Amino acid sequence: MTKTTIARLLLCMMASPLAYAQNAERQLQGHALNRNTLELATSDGRYLIKPYSAHVVETTFIPNGQQHDPASHAVVLPPAGIQASLKEDAGRIEFATPGITVLVERKPFRISYLYKGKPLVAEKRGYAKGDKLETIEFALDEGEALYGAGARAVGMNRRGNRFQLYNKADYGYGKTSQLLNYTIPVALSSKKYAIHFDNPQVGFLDFDSRKDGTLRYEVIGGRKTYQVVAGDSWEDVMANYTSLTGRQPLPPRWAFGNFASRFGYKSEAETRAVVEKFAAEKIPLDAVVLDLYWFGKEVKGTMGNLAWDRDTFPTAEKMMADFKRKGVRTIVITEPFVLTTSQRWQEAVQQKVLALDASGKPATYDFYFGNTGLIDLYSQPGRDWFWNIYKELKNGGVGGWWGDLGEPEVHPSWVRHGGGKTADQVHNVYGHDWARLIAEGYQKDFPNERPFILMRAGYSGSQRFGMIPWSGDVSRGWGGLQSQMEISLQMGMQGLGYMHSDLGGFAGPVLDDELYVRWLQYGVFQPIFRPHAQSEVAPEPVFRSERTKVLAREAVWLRYAMLPYNYTLGFENSQTGMPLMRPVLFEEDEATAMSSTYLWGHDFLVAPIVEPGATRKEVHFPVKDSVWFDFHTGEKHRGGITEVVKPEEAHIPVYVRAGAFIPMAKVVQTTRDYSTRSIDLHYYHDASVASGAGRMYDDDGETADAYAKGKYEIVRFASSFAAGKLEIGLQTETGKAQVPAERGFALKVHNVEKKPRAVTVDGRAVAFSWNSRHKLLEVPLAARKQPASQVAITL
Repeated sequence: MTKTTIARLLLCMMASPLAYAQNAERQLQGHALNRNTLELATSDGRYLIKPYSAHVVETTFIPNGQQHDPASHAVVLPPAGIQASLKEDAGRIEFATPGITVLVERKPFRISYLYKGKPLVAEKRGYAKGDKLETIEFALDEGEALYGAGARAVGMNRRGNRFQLYNKADYGYGKTSQLLNYTIPVALSSKKYAIHFDNPQVGFLDFDSRKDGTLRYEVIGGRKTYQVVAGDSWEDVMANYTSLTGRQPLPPRWAFGNFASRFGYKSEAETRAVVEKFAAEKIPLDAVVLDLYWFGKEVKGTMGNLAWDRDTFPTAEKMMADFKRKGVRTIVITEPFVLTTSQRWQEAVQQKVLALDASGKPATYDFYFGNTGLIDLYSQPGRDWFWNIYKELKNGGVGGWWGDLGEPEVHPSWVRHGGGKTADQVHNVYGHDWARLIAEGYQKDFPNERPFILMRAGYSGSQRFGMIPWSGDVSRGWGGLQSQMEISLQMGMQGLGYMHSDLGGFAGPVLDDELYVRWLQYGVFQPIFRPHAQSEVAPEPVFRSERTKVLAREAVWLRYAMLPYNYTLGFENSQTGMPLMRPVLFEEDEATAMSSTYLWGHDFLVAPIVEPGATRKEVHFPVKDSVWFDFHTGEKHRGGITEVVKPEEAHIPVYVRAGAFIPMAKVVQTTRDYSTRSIDLHYYHDASVASGAGRMYDDDGETADAYAKGKYEIVRFASSFAAGKLEIGLQTETGKAQVPAERGFALKVHNVEKKPRAVTVDGRAVAFSWNSRHKLLEVPLAARKQPASQVAITL
């Protein structure tokens, strides 16, 4: 970048909020480049600025009198060998990667960030220390929309709010919630950048609540470190942020199926009966979830037993083995609390596994479930004790884990943890380290298996441990449903691609069949399909009224039919960090506040019905000149406009992008019987689309790191259309350790206006069928192991 270019940029920036000077008392005293880290000495401390890549730069401020803490709970990306250039003149220092440039002005001292030559964001006042909180301030542009701060329900554009950074349950919340179980110290901007504040200690993240154009991070202590992440597109921002904090491993395939869950099944006999009823009603099922009755007969007084109650689950291991033979996994709840009345209390005390009070004794306090201690994840005895319980249960047949109350739900500030850490220092990272314990335990003791880890609290980067978060104890009401899209979309933007809700709502004895059905229909297009609620009103479809059961069954069947598409989404998330649910913002810069309509992967547009008795629904079709087809009727819609559509009882409004390939499978009772040997491959043709592409990922559904181990197949689909001829190609990539599968496709081409004049497969004419009413062309592609097929359709 030339001096002339920098001068022009600075003139532009003087007219923008980026031109705010920092703390007037801060003076630059010197600088040096040390192993690709720019060190700045100031009158009140020093800065360390280092690139992780061309798109990620980290800045740390170390105030005078404080020590540098290099440890991060969030970051896993090693700093790249990328060489950042250093240039300087009398007025400024320029530290530049091929993407992000850091400009340091000498007088008045000021740090700002540019991306590919364009102003991005700048420190405003920078670092300051108050009586109780230390702060870092940034200047915001007028009209800049903000996202992040974890799981909240305040509106998609979160600017104007000050958010507490303290993981805390909000029991029975509805349409809005300022503070939920999972907070993350990250701000994302509509300008396509993110600032991640790399410190889990409690504090606040202020998204310009004072309306003075300021983003303000406030914390009780710890690191003054943040990373600026940028990209040309939202796909780039997601990829760069998740390369920094880690990507979600692909869950086991059964995790994409249907769960039976409630609070809770009280006996082995009841649990067996529920699983049998799903089979009898032909509603697919892949997992049954046991709440706290598996270790105790009462809600209160037994938490911490963490062992089967043999009175009520006399042959638990046989039950789980029987379920697994039927293709159903057993998931059990665990909590990090050990009550003083539990069977393991004395064991926990003797083995020194509990957090302590100021006198060095096990910290005890009262909460809803009784008088309790808390497992100390920051001491080796605590970690070893907890993991050994998991290991024993796993060896007995448990197929997945539900970690509840992991905020931790009650965590007094006076509690002390291993390593001299206070409760407030580790509170927000406790769930993160709990998920880490299980993930690392599997890597050590069950290295070939993918763990299933359902938890409601964590920290930046928890996705890399395979954590699957849910949105907490939402009310059974329309307001509860209305908040769910925002929560999942926002968490996906923050790296947690599997955020989902208790389908049907959790809290309150509300029997509303319409609400229940609409929630399940939405659930088809959210990451995990898991109806769960208090037991006064059954959350399982098999126990609902006949009409409700029919509609619920159809939703579950669609979920299973979409397994090839959904599983491929999970694979793509593991490779790129792109969430499964995506805001329209990813397609249209103007859609800064939209969550009522969203994208499911790249190719589906979903508009859940979230109001009772709805007779109309506004749907925004993104991207001018694009085309969308109604998934259920085939009706065509133009992009770049908002339409009012009429809702149907049997499904919510769902649309498919023209040029999309949608692989679908035969519905099975459990994913144990799932196969990609015979696939319905839907292609949505439109004359406006010159080319399209898609793919289907497949593996055995359970081997950890199957893709890296070469135990996979990817079928790639491509289309081209010109001069009245549509060509569709299929190409199979087989991993080095995979035996090629024989696979057949029923190609279904939508929106074919007239009967084709000819259809060939690999140059040979074939029989085909064409439905004039539905404008649907069907071409069978015989099963074979050959890696490629080419279909030519003369229209």
